[in-house]
Amino acid sequence: MWIELLCGLVFYRLIKRFFYEDDIYEIESSDSDAKFVVASRIEKVYGGKVYIGLRIPDADSGTRQNIDMVVVTKREVVVITVKNYAGFVGIDADGTWVCTNDSKRKTERYPDPVAETKRRVAILESYLEQRGLTFPEGYVSGKVILPNPNCRMIHSTNIPSEVIPFDQWIQLEPEPRNMFSDWIKGAFRGGKKEVQDGINEKLNFILSTAPIWDRLERKDNKNLLGEFLQFKGKQEDMQLLKHIKRSKVSRLIIQKSAVFGLGRSTLQVLYCPRDYQSEGTSASEWKEVTVRSSTEVLFQPQGTDKVRKFKLSSVVSMSLSA
Repeated sequence: MWIELLCGLVFYRLIKRFFYEDDIYEIESSDSDAKFVVASRIEKVYGGKVYIGLRIPDADSGTRQNIDMVVVTKREVVVITVKNYAGFVGIDADGTWVCTNDSKRKTERYPDPVAETKRRVAILESYLEQRGLTFPEGYVSGKVILPNPNCRMIHSTNIPSEVIPFDQWIQLEPEPRNMFSDWIKGAFRGGKKEVQDGINEKLNFILSTAPIWDRLERKDNKNLLGEFLQFKGKQEDMQLLKHIKRSKVSRLIIQKSAVFGLGRSTLQVLYCPRDYQSEGTSASEWKEVTVRSSTEVLFQPQGTDKVRKFKLSSVVSMSLSA
């Protein structure tokens, strides 16, 4: 069995560039980046609206629970958990997932992601009910996606129906071509009727105003979810940036650098004041400051206690949660 699995892994790596889109295989070690790749592909293949990095309040625990993403269509609401595992994955009798990564020479054990996703479904349903929106039983469902091309399930016949392994993930086709895989039909269609437009609009409004993680977009096309902490740099630059805080700003964009006297390189930072009364902000409301390109951003990625520093010149944009 192990020889067959190894041969299968080699076979996939040999043919992947010839038969499938490159973005499917651009899954890096960053879990946050993997979520954005998955969300982009879901929107491309299926459509609908995808909300990433939600932090839904849980009344029972009194804490915010992380939800990787929620897909909203007129027929279904799907809570998706993305597990960026690399290696051979097996499931123990108690539901624990065991991942063996030969390249790193280690074996790790993880809580059952299917049970974890079902809990997130219940938490989301409770949150929506608290905000005045109730759906029929089963309308909100959950899926676990394994998008890493180096992830292989050991016993494929025992995979729970909620799990979408990589070999199914790569088979998705855009809806206009009318070539859905079985799991798309089961996960998103299911013979359910479309909800009324008014309910769908309310659902999208609730999710668009729900607590989320901050998002940092880098120039290398990588995205991070986490928490923006502060800027770090020269005192005069910090004075200019003091107004950029989550209570006052929802988004900022870094413009191209310019070189002024004495060879000092600077950056233009455009930021959008937060408006709690309106869903959007016109271009005329954006404000701008100019700071040194050596200014840094301190950002704590989701799921780690480590704080990372990024040169402001390497950042494209940041979105800050309220």
